[in-house]
Amino acid sequence: MPGFKQKEFVSQSGQTYLFQHPGVRAVSKINDAAKNKFGVVSEERLSEEILKYVVVEPKRKIDDFDDYREYSEVVNAAYLFISGQEGERDDPSEGSRAEG
Repeated sequence: MPGFKQKEFVSQSGQTYLFQHPGVRAVSKINDAAKNKFGVVSEERLSEEILKYVVVEPKRKIDDFDDYREYSEVVNAAYLFISGQEGERDDPSEGSRAEG
């Protein structure tokens, strides 16, 4: 099994988390597991999967968070990391280059 990419993330509150990419197949499974029978993504299911398979330190469950803001910041950052979208929101000039 190949070594998967890791990333340290520091939330606005100063808490440090370690994310680990679980692999492309696992990301697909996370996305599938997060959907209800109608194909709609459930925040709770997606969060559980992200916290279980992507946030490796500290190990947390939804109920371990005291603050919804911290919880959503961590889950969203972890999802952007595994889906390859993490840099897209950080650079406001990206995608707005004029050709000339």
